[in-house]
Amino acid sequence: MQATMIFSNLFTRLAESRTKVHKHCSVIARHTLAVTLATCVAWTQTAPAFAQNARPLPVIRDAEIEALLQDYARPLFRAAGVHSSAIEIILLNDRNFNAFVATGRLMFVNIGVLLDAKTPNEVIGVLAHETGHIAGGHLARLRDALEKSQTMAMIGALLAVGAMAAGAATGSSGLSQGGGALLGAGASVAQRNFLSYQRGEEMAADRAALTYLAKTRQSAAGMLKTFRKLADQQMFSAKFADPYAQSHPMARDRVSQLEHAAKRSKYFGKKDSAALQFRHNMMKAKILGFVAHPQTVGRRYPKKDTSLPARYARAIVAYRHGNPARAIAQIDALIKTNPRNPYFWELKGQALVESGKPKRAIRPLQTAVKLAPKSALIRLSLGNALVASNDKKLLKSAVSNLTRGLKNAPNSPIAWRQLAIAYHKLGRNGMADLATAQGMAANGNIGTAKRYAARARKKLKRGSPAWLQADDIVTFRMPKL
Repeated sequence: MQATMIFSNLFTRLAESRTKVHKHCSVIARHTLAVTLATCVAWTQTAPAFAQNARPLPVIRDAEIEALLQDYARPLFRAAGVHSSAIEIILLNDRNFNAFVATGRLMFVNIGVLLDAKTPNEVIGVLAHETGHIAGGHLARLRDALEKSQTMAMIGALLAVGAMAAGAATGSSGLSQGGGALLGAGASVAQRNFLSYQRGEEMAADRAALTYLAKTRQSAAGMLKTFRKLADQQMFSAKFADPYAQSHPMARDRVSQLEHAAKRSKYFGKKDSAALQFRHNMMKAKILGFVAHPQTVGRRYPKKDTSLPARYARAIVAYRHGNPARAIAQIDALIKTNPRNPYFWELKGQALVESGKPKRAIRPLQTAVKLAPKSALIRLSLGNALVASNDKKLLKSAVSNLTRGLKNAPNSPIAWRQLAIAYHKLGRNGMADLATAQGMAANGNIGTAKRYAARARKKLKRGSPAWLQADDIVTFRMPKL
């Protein structure tokens, strides 16, 4: 599991496409890059507002958790008519219970949702609701509603300023005070209209979620349980809350409106499979092992608990806070229990790298890649270990694994940095500068990315795929949004 700052980087894929059609539509490819990257920059600037957090979003990347969330969501996407490859589920290191969507293809889920959910069905209910927003195009319409609300607020402000100016000109304090009240009223009406629209979209997403759950033969009980929990939390504040000043419907109203429809489904009493529940339990143990205090993990998973999730959590705590040799022994015991679990091998490799033994980490990570060949994150971990081993004979393999991994997981500045190191050690300085530029772009540092791309462009063969990637970065201009 790695914490990182996410920034969507599509230079590599766009440049590959541009190479194939360079003579005919290089302008189109360049325009596409500009629009895509601009959208990503806009998201990095606005996402903290969605999350109600002034800092950049703390993203967690983990192959096991992401694979499980995709398995939860894939049937829902199919039921909604949404291509699963077009939606990226992003895990945030936030203990609050929250999930939201942005840009129509990014779904954010706090770890608080996963830790709070006792069953997969509870998480699936949350994902079904967020899928309703994506499939319904709510974000695009939400922007329209926001613009209309802002227009209303502007009109209200102009009327207020006019009233205050008239009051000042005539010496009437009443007119001036009335203008001030009108200014506040205009903003309040605009806000309420916008929030009213947003509440309507939330209810529409709830109804869509019920449809997707029925189509996939899954229960809506988990979704109702979530809303009941929210209703209990609102119980003491609801007495003083203005229901018209909320962005979401009051939880008690959502429960009452959805409960009857949910219970009519013939799948309402259906339970999650034992295999899926086990994966869910393993996921929760892994998250707690990484983010919780060791004493908290010890209370949740005492030594007398010999279940695999408990042993998983304790092994993670041992490698993060205890004796490395003891941690490896615990991880080896997990591997012995299930040698075909790629994430146990990945954990062993990660523990060895972080304890200063990258060369010993290579074999476990190679095994993990063989067991999960489609996992870009595990392949990137292998590439990192190969570079860190400081063995020149392994550099070409490092470049191969890092390049393949970055094609499917381009939002990893650390992996781009390792790729740059590998290229530099191989004497391919143009490619090293290009990888550095791509890493800077992945981290949102466009100015520095341009400087390194300009250096790379001078060292690379003009018109080659790598040169085109560098050229796209250098010539990129942020369009006005």
